[in-house]
Amino acid sequence: MALSPQVPELGALELLLEVARQGSVGRAAAVLGISQPAASARIKGMERQIGVALLERSPRGSRPTPAGRLVVEWARQVVEAAQALDAGIAALREDRDARLRVVASLTVAEYLMPGWLLALHSAMPGTAVTLRTANSQAVAEQVLAGAADLGFVEGTRTPPGLSGVAVAADRLVVVVAPDHPWARRRSPVPREELAATPLVLREPGSGTREVLDRALGGPAVPLLELASTTALKAAALAGAGPVCLSELAVADELATRRLVEVALADLDLRRPLRAVWPAGQRPAGPARELLALTASTAPESPKRLNGKT
Repeated sequence: MALSPQVPELGALELLLEVARQGSVGRAAAVLGISQPAASARIKGMERQIGVALLERSPRGSRPTPAGRLVVEWARQVVEAAQALDAGIAALREDRDARLRVVASLTVAEYLMPGWLLALHSAMPGTAVTLRTANSQAVAEQVLAGAADLGFVEGTRTPPGLSGVAVAADRLVVVVAPDHPWARRRSPVPREELAATPLVLREPGSGTREVLDRALGGPAVPLLELASTTALKAAALAGAGPVCLSELAVADELATRRLVEVALADLDLRRPLRAVWPAGQRPAGPARELLALTASTAPESPKRLNGKT
């Protein structure tokens, strides 16, 4: 049931209680940090709102009228209940701010999250962070289930049921060992040839696999399916065959020529990396802080850092 217009606001009730304690509008105003004219105006406004006189004023101060004493007693119960509510909310916020549960795709967890979490620790040193890794499909499922406060996914779209924002850019590359025939190839590999060639790939459900399949116009042909970036890199270095993975993951290997990037014809393998949370909600506390930090600490892609496009 809605409250009637005669019910005063909480601040006015707090002022009335302080006047009853201090015996003076001026002393009550000083305790609450407001001017005496403002306090007097608020008391008079409350009397008009309720429709009865609440204070008896004299040169010696102010004291509640008989009706005012009743209102003071009721106001005390309301203010005490509000103070209990305030304390409870503060405890909830402290509990929320004391921990952060993050689940991230492998690329984000391995190559971007360490810097972000270091910045978060500097901003909120009292926050305990739990970081889990999963492929993008599993990240979305955990965020939707409430098992994580914030998720990070790879892929071309925000998963259904979630809201999200791009926090970094990435590009997939196909790499081979230096002795692979494609390492010495002068012409780019066309889409049709890549689609027909068995590749070393991430498992279905990963953002890497989704982006590649979409770019090829159909499922890529797997030579091996591996569930970690480390395993993909090891397979590439061992010469298992062409490997598709994030440019972030092989920046060092490409720079030292331990792996060679294969030139591709007419194939766009760029992708955003997104932070995601349940639709209709807004990240709060440490999740909001981490989200803000991603914009200031996320690195550019390796090619852009090298002055290339």
